[in-house]
Amino acid sequence: MTGAPVDQRDLVARVERLPLSRPHFGLLFQGGLGYTFDGMDGAVVAFILPAAAAVFALSRPEQGLLASSTLMGFLIGALAAGLLGDRIGRRRVMMYALALYAVASLVAALAPNWPVLLTFRIIAGMGTGAESAIIAPFLSEFVPSRYRGRYIGSLAGFFAYGFVLAALLGYFLVPPFEHGWRIVQVITAVPILMLLWWRRALPESPRYLLAKGRVSEAEAVVSRLEERVVRATGRPLPEPRPEAQTADPVGVEVGQGWRAVVWLWRGALARQTATTWALWFSITFAYYGFFTFIPSLLISEGLTVSKSFGYAIGIYLAQIPGYYSAAFVSERLDRKWTIGAYLLGGALSALLLANADGNTQLLVFGMLLSFFMNGTYACLYSYTPEVYPTAVRATGMGAASSFGRIGGILSPLIIGSAYASLGFSGVFGLTCGVLAIGVLAVLTLGVSTTGRTLEDITAETTGR
Repeated sequence: MTGAPVDQRDLVARVERLPLSRPHFGLLFQGGLGYTFDGMDGAVVAFILPAAAAVFALSRPEQGLLASSTLMGFLIGALAAGLLGDRIGRRRVMMYALALYAVASLVAALAPNWPVLLTFRIIAGMGTGAESAIIAPFLSEFVPSRYRGRYIGSLAGFFAYGFVLAALLGYFLVPPFEHGWRIVQVITAVPILMLLWWRRALPESPRYLLAKGRVSEAEAVVSRLEERVVRATGRPLPEPRPEAQTADPVGVEVGQGWRAVVWLWRGALARQTATTWALWFSITFAYYGFFTFIPSLLISEGLTVSKSFGYAIGIYLAQIPGYYSAAFVSERLDRKWTIGAYLLGGALSALLLANADGNTQLLVFGMLLSFFMNGTYACLYSYTPEVYPTAVRATGMGAASSFGRIGGILSPLIIGSAYASLGFSGVFGLTCGVLAIGVLAVLTLGVSTTGRTLEDITAETTGR
């Protein structure tokens, strides 16, 4: 490339000035499809579990392991994606994760015995965990700050479509067909075809390239994006905003691998790492506690709708307005305050659900709980990448997401064992108490991110 040297601050300002248009929506759709299949993979185990348990004569502990397989894989995959995403690039990790997930799903579909099925369900979970952790920070680096909250929140909303698809596949294919549970897993492997599209259409993040000192490559990506925006809008681009002309104060000096995880706990950034880890753990613990424990209690009291297909579809459909409403509210109220508000709504909905009187109330309050808790996740997927510097953004997101899955794994175990001694009220209080820790952490220690460039937020969170 010829001409004057490219200034990093100028490239950031050029990304920030772009209007949201067809190229951004194209990236949203590509990343959203990844999240759709991630959500489908996470939900489909619940629908194939009864059939697989019958085929392989699984004991209760074996069924429990299979039910937790996706979470176990997710924990490993999310952390690995974060470490690799900051080292070899966001785009490459996305493609490797998709391939791993699809191939593992296909092998699981052909599993001759339970150990093979369990092993490859865990590996498939590693692929979906890696994708879930890398897509949000990847796309956040393309989006102007004034749109970022609603954009990434809307991206997270694609998870809900995957849950609905899993319910439809589980209902229409698993019971009617002898090998329906295998057919469903073959269908979940179809996304491997997306690799052909991603390989051709996905650019690498310009902010990642800048953090690696690959300025000419970053300039080429930004120039191509600008050309596509001009063609899509039919209008000339506005002048870069002076306030956007800031460089990321943390660049290539950050270590790689585990040193990057240690770096998350250095200096001023440790405060935000503590905040995001507490948030992810408490929300995931409460989410699995509410949706695992409360329905089981109500089933024991005779409210059998929680076993029905209609209940599952209602819960999953309620996720969609939850995600998208939070995505837009967060641009008005700020991310951290929206998280607090939606978690309060979730706690109140759980209280109503726990005291439901009849199947109608059970369905309505369950949908409200789904609405608020998944709305919280929409903000969480926006907020977490924002508070980390480019050089460790994927590591920060992956580590926080991975730590959160520990809460999801522990929640049913802790609640199940505590119920005998604490009773329902005690367990409900315990779950809400864990939730309160995350709320207090983000409201007292979190930073405001709405409308601010990633570089401006980095300057605050790192104290540079």
